[in-house]
Amino acid sequence: MKKIALSVLSIAILTSAAMAPAGTAMAQWRDGPPPRWDDRRPPPPRWDRDRDRHHRHHDNTGKVIAGGLAAGIVGGLIGGALANSGGPRYVEPPPPPPRCWFEDQRVRNAYDGGWHMESIRVCR
Repeated sequence: MKKIALSVLSIAILTSAAMAPAGTAMAQWRDGPPPRWDDRRPPPPRWDRDRDRHHRHHDNTGKVIAGGLAAGIVGGLIGGALANSGGPRYVEPPPPPPRCWFEDQRVRNAYDGGWHMESIRVCR
């Protein structure tokens, strides 16, 4: 049961990681067509790094981190509950091996209809 629970948990983690949304990739130019060798326009303006630094804390990255931590804790609780769902178990010891011995018995002979003696194993 423990192996099954761990297998299900690992499959769930792998599929959730595979289905996680990735960042969007953009292959086009944002400011118009790409520059050419004979382009005489002025260069695009520089980014205002102070403005970007000021607005960086408004990206809700704290909420994303808190959500990931909460999901990890909830997943750990569910996985731990599944792994320990059976609790301690008492397993009965196997029965003792049978006691066996050989006894001589009269056995009917199938070929000529007579009787003969054979050693037969008897177990109890």
